[in-house]
Amino acid sequence: MRLLRLFRILAVVWRYRLDEIVVASLKNAALVRLVDWTSFGAPREPRGVRLRRALEDLGPIFVKFGQVLSTRRDLLPPDMADELAYLQDRVPPFDSDVAMREIERGLRRPISEVFSTFERDPVASASIAQVHFAVLKDGAHAGQQVAVKVLRPDMLQAIEKDLSLLDLGAGLIEKLWRDGKRLRPRAIVAEFDRYLHDELDLMREAANASQLRRNFAGSPLFVVPEMYFNYCSDNVLVMQRMTGIPISRIDRLNEAGIDIKKLSRDGVTIFFMQVFDHAFFHADMHPGNILVGTEGDQFNKYIGLDFGIVGTLSESDKNYLAQNFLAFFQHDYKRVAELHIESGWVPGDTRVDQLEDAVRACCEPVFDKPLKDISLGQVLLRLFQASQRFNVTVQPQLVLLQKTLLNVEGLGRQLDPELDLWKTAKPFLERWMEDQIGWRGLEARLKREAMQWTYLLPQLPRLMHAALTRHHDADRLIDEVRMLRREQRVTNLWYATATVLLMIVVALTGWAISRA
Repeated sequence: MRLLRLFRILAVVWRYRLDEIVVASLKNAALVRLVDWTSFGAPREPRGVRLRRALEDLGPIFVKFGQVLSTRRDLLPPDMADELAYLQDRVPPFDSDVAMREIERGLRRPISEVFSTFERDPVASASIAQVHFAVLKDGAHAGQQVAVKVLRPDMLQAIEKDLSLLDLGAGLIEKLWRDGKRLRPRAIVAEFDRYLHDELDLMREAANASQLRRNFAGSPLFVVPEMYFNYCSDNVLVMQRMTGIPISRIDRLNEAGIDIKKLSRDGVTIFFMQVFDHAFFHADMHPGNILVGTEGDQFNKYIGLDFGIVGTLSESDKNYLAQNFLAFFQHDYKRVAELHIESGWVPGDTRVDQLEDAVRACCEPVFDKPLKDISLGQVLLRLFQASQRFNVTVQPQLVLLQKTLLNVEGLGRQLDPELDLWKTAKPFLERWMEDQIGWRGLEARLKREAMQWTYLLPQLPRLMHAALTRHHDADRLIDEVRMLRREQRVTNLWYATATVLLMIVVALTGWAISRA
């Protein structure tokens, strides 16, 4: 099955002549002539269209790859980036009759019983699901305008095939490539596997959205739609219908009077709030999943959509990342090197000064520059090259965070190329560090622990008595063990004496027999 899928991928690559795109980027004259010689004429469609259609044909995992690429206009030619942007919310939809049958299967009743109106034509279509607008008919939310999201049928089988191939490839990398074990590709594929399977459960997505909505309740920056759990299942999600302008439509945002520069700064703040304040972040923030409010109290605010992929961080991950970011912003490369060694991400015998020099070479060129003049992708590439030299172990739990950071940078680059990412993020991180390890952090932790003290203080006399009792029991147990050991020594002595006597008897008996 894996071999058939591999042949299918190669066939799609050949069908859309993606080999021509790759070879042309290498600028190798001999390879270009070879491709021209083996081809049957020039490709009939532009390269961007061919790349987009190939990814659509190959399925959801490849579409998601294209979505990530579409946010990195600094890494792609404009024509390819424009075409890949269609993958964000304009993937060809599946048949509406099939979608309605899937919705009725998930709701376990006819559509006409749940919705007073239902739009057959989808308003958006993505790699995993598509969305229809409707109006609720019954219950406390009767008359509420909603968006109904339904999974594409047979998605699990399609994803399983590609994940199997990815795991096979990752295993080969670990075995055949010198840096394979350090990069832990199979662990990264396992993380990707988990996130994709989570995205296929729309009830889980509804729960993710509910958590994010609670985290940003009353926020002046970010709006999350309400989920209607009575109408949600594993393949159907019904949520509050949101109106706004797609964040990629800069022309319409300007016409609506949106403050673009504020929007770009707010995007950075939202990202760091999710990571460090909540340790729970929207991990699929490409332009197709974000609207900008234009009316009422949602004006100039981000509106989040599609919560199938979220990331979480442990307290140790948060503290490590925050200290690293802050050290970067303060140009304290020695501290960055020390943090890598303390965390165990590099071998303990690594020289701090050498690692410090490598980090400085990667990061110093990008400071005090607007986004238009730098690329976090290039910085990460240089850090990756440095990590090979110092045997830095890849942390799979942070791969999703890196992807999200690249998405945020791509958004910021589209909105305001003059944005200084470092200056925008630094005040937030300084405040967060003060809240965590400064006096405010100490006060907050004391308040949290005080709730436990009111529970534990009345129990102290009983706990002390129990401890003393256990101590007395322990002393008695020790005495009994000592007595058993003494008895064992006596028993062993008798065994030894009996053995010696037996040996003497056997020897005398043998001597007597020999004399006779």
